[in-house]
Amino acid sequence: MTGLVMSSADLDPRRRRILYRCWHRGIREMDLILGQFAEAEIAALSDAELDELERIMAEEDNDLIKFINGALPVPDHLKTPLFERIAAVRPDFSPVTTP
Repeated sequence: MTGLVMSSADLDPRRRRILYRCWHRGIREMDLILGQFAEAEIAALSDAELDELERIMAEEDNDLIKFINGALPVPDHLKTPLFERIAAVRPDFSPVTTP
């Protein structure tokens, strides 16, 4: 998967904005990790989880990818269940095909 598959039409404006930002990070690896995580879970996240997701998204992409792949230790402020769920995402790098 290399981009948004779900429709964001049924999401509120905040969730649409976050979903868009998750797919447009700056480095492709983080697009795929955050984008696929958000696409799967954005509709069910609580307001507190959305706040936390936005705090995670404020981190530098180069740092985030290193925290996720273990190149750098995860800082205490990111040792949360939500970050663990994000870090557990294993992106699907398959190209999107149209029928």
